[in-house]
Amino acid sequence: MKDIFKHRFIAILVILILWQLAVSLGQVNTSLFPSPGQVALALTELWGTGLSGSLSDVTLPWHILVSLLRFAIGFTLAALLGVGLGLLLGYFPKIFAYVNPVVQLLRPVAPVAWMPFIVLWLGIGDIPAIAIIFIAGFFPILLSTVKAVGTLPTVYWKVAENFGMTPWQTVYKILLPAIFPQITASLQLAIGTSWIFLVSGEMIGAQSGLGFLIMDAKNSIRPDALLAMILVIGVLGLMLNKLVGLLEHWVRKRWGLGNV
Repeated sequence: MKDIFKHRFIAILVILILWQLAVSLGQVNTSLFPSPGQVALALTELWGTGLSGSLSDVTLPWHILVSLLRFAIGFTLAALLGVGLGLLLGYFPKIFAYVNPVVQLLRPVAPVAWMPFIVLWLGIGDIPAIAIIFIAGFFPILLSTVKAVGTLPTVYWKVAENFGMTPWQTVYKILLPAIFPQITASLQLAIGTSWIFLVSGEMIGAQSGLGFLIMDAKNSIRPDALLAMILVIGVLGLMLNKLVGLLEHWVRKRWGLGNV
């Protein structure tokens, strides 16, 4: 654990040094590409008093809280429905054969492409951003779960049959533990794409949140605040991915699957 923190600290320190050298020695216009010090001051401003000249008078912690709440709702719905339908469709592959062409038709469409319809149908505010998060996370989780169920060795089904398990017992005690690594891998993939499209959704249809604050910094011609927001979004995304890893570790221990 100490080595992990050491490596991360050194990597961040090297990036900051190279960044400062690029600004200082490269004769870069700091109004277009701010230095680390300018970004740090902008971050302090955003955190303490909010962006000067902003359309919103709330501070960065509030925008973070709003975005995380939207993300929690949208991603939780995507995970529950994606895993639930994935188990069902994987359990009944003949039904999935009819559903799959529709899924494959909709899956490549970028979630933000649905934004005009989402705004027309649901209005503006929190709902469009939540819907974008849901769409971005739902399809990867659904398809990964269906594939995991479909490739499960037949010996698992025979064990459930020999012990006379009910369908619910089979799902909870056999199926879910067996495909759990694939599910968590899909969740980690989906959490990245969902977080990306959360920011995109908030840029278009929201009056608060991290995406809104990025557009606000752009409109205020504040590249230092803009770069500070990019760093905040990256750090929060990293923390969310780490949270999924901790959840995986906890579930593995609970099911006796080891500590890996």
